[in-house]
Amino acid sequence: MPQGRKKTPFSGKAKKEQLKAKKQKSQFQASHSRSNVLLKHNSDEESSDSSHVQKLNHQPNKGGKNANRYALQFYKETPEELKKSRELARHELKSVDSSQLVINIDDYFIPELDFPKRPKWSYDISKDVLESQEQRYFTEYLKDLEEKVSWKDQSFFEINLETWRQLWRVLEMSDIVLIVVDIRYPALLFPPYLYEYVTKTLGKHMILVLNKIDLCPTPLVAAWKNYFKSKYPELSVLMFTTLPIYNLMKCQENKAGLVIRKRKGKIRMAAEGTQLLLDACKSIVNDRVDLSSWEQKIKEECHEDFQDSDRVEVGETIEIKKTDASYFEHELYKGGILTIGCIGQPNVGKSSLLNAIMGKKVVSVSRTPGHTKYFQTIFLTKNVRLCDCPGLVFPSKVPKELQVLMGSFPIAQLREPYSSIRYIAERLDMPKLLSVNHPDDEESWSPMDVCDAWAKKRGYLTAKSGRLDTYRAANSLLRMALDGKICLNMHPPGYKPDEWENHPETELVRWVKAITKDDQGTYVSPTSEDELSPCYDDSEQVESNKESEGDDDDDEEDVPAEKPRRANKFAALEETE
Repeated sequence: MPQGRKKTPFSGKAKKEQLKAKKQKSQFQASHSRSNVLLKHNSDEESSDSSHVQKLNHQPNKGGKNANRYALQFYKETPEELKKSRELARHELKSVDSSQLVINIDDYFIPELDFPKRPKWSYDISKDVLESQEQRYFTEYLKDLEEKVSWKDQSFFEINLETWRQLWRVLEMSDIVLIVVDIRYPALLFPPYLYEYVTKTLGKHMILVLNKIDLCPTPLVAAWKNYFKSKYPELSVLMFTTLPIYNLMKCQENKAGLVIRKRKGKIRMAAEGTQLLLDACKSIVNDRVDLSSWEQKIKEECHEDFQDSDRVEVGETIEIKKTDASYFEHELYKGGILTIGCIGQPNVGKSSLLNAIMGKKVVSVSRTPGHTKYFQTIFLTKNVRLCDCPGLVFPSKVPKELQVLMGSFPIAQLREPYSSIRYIAERLDMPKLLSVNHPDDEESWSPMDVCDAWAKKRGYLTAKSGRLDTYRAANSLLRMALDGKICLNMHPPGYKPDEWENHPETELVRWVKAITKDDQGTYVSPTSEDELSPCYDDSEQVESNKESEGDDDDDEEDVPAEKPRRANKFAALEETE
């Protein structure tokens, strides 16, 4: 025994509990080793030197710590599947009509699919026993899921128990659950079984945030909001963008017809979307929580001088990072504090949304799925607490090539990118959009031809042989699609743009985007000197290839510098008061 440590009493009852937990843990490990079928679809098709699970964002362990505890884990395709996909990449593209852009949520989230829920627990069991129970339950969940729906028919989904545990903790501690979706693919990112569990099983309110509405035409945003409200009456739906016009430095089209956006360096509050969120929370909590400090925070931000970018808030924001919260018993509005849990799939903009609500950077942001490893608690005010959950890919039947475009899978670790290129190129005129010529001077195009043409234009060559780097070009195109430079917007059932062009809801969408009218009735930016680029004119000029969420240095050479006029960035918000 080490020097200076006193011997503590250890009862026989405690020893029995310890042995019992150890036995249960060993039994689970034995059963888990015999359940390889859970993570593969056919052992005869697997190569002997490959694993059935693909671990993404793998990091080396340092200091005895498991750095990959929360790493994304997905089912891994077989070599035969990859070979077949690469062969199809040389087949001719076949254009599809606009009906292929229509999404019905019931086609992708069938009743047989569900997500893992935390098994029942109590304070009487030890942490090791609880962990063993959760592991056993998760193993059985995967087995049942495979029996209901074959792995071949399922999309990529998270199979790391540690990541699901983060969702369980956030759902337990939240008073209101905020689910965030990308407006380009909202029905593919909203699991109905999660809505049923939160609203009926847990009895909590859920708010749906249609994020990144700056990447979508205004009539389409209004149509999607109406779709969700009619399908889920108990769901509160609001629109949000972290990049309203006053947070942009420039927005112009380059020579290729792609839209390049340059955002301002300082993080500013997206006051319009934040005001909608505050109103939604007020209607839910009524007078049970004092939200006046949050309302005052928005008003102060609205009247803040645009040139004052060095303001520092002290004592209002607290960030707490936890790796585990095994025992938590929820109490509604405990201590007069409203807890809002922010959940959603990867790359829908959860962390950016929290930063935009705070008005400054408090959560790390990255375009790489799985960047947020564990939930983080941030106090917006003394009475409002935000909780950011890691992005989780829920089980569904969404095509894998579409999941790549949605950002659910890291592009840098994609083994076969050409099926996703085909999906875009059959719905958008990629050669015209990219202003490229066929590498072999032929009339028909294939996904490989599109990538070769882009590699030729950008000068992507392999290091050894100097050939066109097709794989790098494919990754570049997929990143442009993820950022919004190449923007593919899906439509709700029955969508007709003409019917939604003058709908009253469209004015609210433009208000959230901070788009206002001048004396002639033209929609303009409140902060730019010149007339606004067509990418923000939500009239008939709007096309599908709109603004980018990110910034690509490769395309900035085609965009002239433009210095914005210093003005009140919240003019649109003040007009409503």
